[in-house]
Amino acid sequence: MTVLVTGATGYVGGRLVPRLLERGHRVRVLVREPERLLGRPWATQVEMVRGSLEDKEALRQALQGVEAAYYLVHAMLSERDFARAEAHQAQTFAQAAREAGLRHVIYLGGLLPKEGEPSPHLKSRARVGEILRSGLPTTEFRAGPIVGSGSASFEMVRYLTERLPLMLAPRWILNPVSPIAIRDVLAYLLLALEQGPSGVVEIGAPPLTFKAMMETYAAVRGLRRVILPVPVLAPRLAALWVGLVTPIPNRLALPLVEGILHPLVADTARARHLFPQVDPIPYRQAVELALERIAAGTVETRWSGALFGQRYFLEDWEGVIREVRSRWVKAPPEAVFRVFTALGGERGWPVWGWAWALRGLLDRLVGGPGLRRGRRHPTELLPGEALDFWRVEAVDCTPEGAHLRLRAEMRLPGKAWLEWQALPEGEGTRLVQTAYFAPLGLTGFLYWWLLYPLHRRIFSDLAQAIAKEAEAAQARPPGLRHGEG
Repeated sequence: MTVLVTGATGYVGGRLVPRLLERGHRVRVLVREPERLLGRPWATQVEMVRGSLEDKEALRQALQGVEAAYYLVHAMLSERDFARAEAHQAQTFAQAAREAGLRHVIYLGGLLPKEGEPSPHLKSRARVGEILRSGLPTTEFRAGPIVGSGSASFEMVRYLTERLPLMLAPRWILNPVSPIAIRDVLAYLLLALEQGPSGVVEIGAPPLTFKAMMETYAAVRGLRRVILPVPVLAPRLAALWVGLVTPIPNRLALPLVEGILHPLVADTARARHLFPQVDPIPYRQAVELALERIAAGTVETRWSGALFGQRYFLEDWEGVIREVRSRWVKAPPEAVFRVFTALGGERGWPVWGWAWALRGLLDRLVGGPGLRRGRRHPTELLPGEALDFWRVEAVDCTPEGAHLRLRAEMRLPGKAWLEWQALPEGEGTRLVQTAYFAPLGLTGFLYWWLLYPLHRRIFSDLAQAIAKEAEAAQARPPGLRHGEG
């Protein structure tokens, strides 16, 4: 059938689309920036409609001729008043869907506690479900923490357990919760198309406490961890700690923490009756599968995927911190390439020269190469050769764009890379500069964050200097351009 997927740039949506295509469905996606999907292997197989859930005209276009739609969006990270934004989006979608005669909407929401006040996030997700069910034939799946490579819940457990051998945790980590593997979530979502509108369906694997989730992860990884529940630790304080120790930002950590203040156990009787084909795998098996995916480098999507449209972001991607700067340059990619492949050596670095020199000196004092190796040629780089305290890992320039990646060989509590891409964009170039750092243990993690205020300025100024130099070189007469005079 013809199916609309909203939230295709998100964690669940990005995995659902290729599975719908595998089953022969025609897929249409509604996305704010279609360019963000172009790297996906399935991008050419779907119909893309540019727009958002607030855009009535885009919704009408997206829903035309559609038989079923997946509602997989939330406003938790994009809006401060996310409850109001989510309700407005649901109302706008429901109205457009009714006008289009949509026969089935499939929504993924969250479990609600049987006792106690739901968190603002869970209350908002429930409100979205009410809005959709009130006017549309709906299947509303309610799930607890989703466990899979790259999921926010898994990343929180993973990094807390990996980085903290001793944890003083709030007593509510003893509350039982019903996690569910991402593969089982996808199975339910796919089967719902065949089943038809089914109302509210709670899904989940056998429950266990959040403390047991961390202990199970530690057992799978062969780690010895001590977790001590304490009676006082406010949710906001706990969320700040999660935001510091893990890649999860505070705005996402808080609803994750608040979600387990009360027991969150799924009543799966209805799910077993409607979908007997799905037998949710235990939490330990879900962890093992997620770690296998990470080790193999086959993570399909990640919780932060919907944030990638920002021109600047700092995030921790599968343990590798990325600091990204992006600039539009009024010069062709070849001109930008000539600038960033001429950095270092006798010429030095165009900004913060004293900081680069000091870093080189400190590196030499601890036995590293420092800046003394220089470079073989003033403008030419070859893969595998040294450039100051870097090693050239990749360098190429083609009509589709240019690329340079350097691997750090200075002494560090981790591994580091610096990368540039020059991509054609309009009448100029999109320069993307990325610094990567894979911290080694807690020392590496602290090293990055203690030096980040300085690194942030250096990386920003470096990208700006490259852009300005490329534009200046392009403005000169051809015979005086860099590398030609």
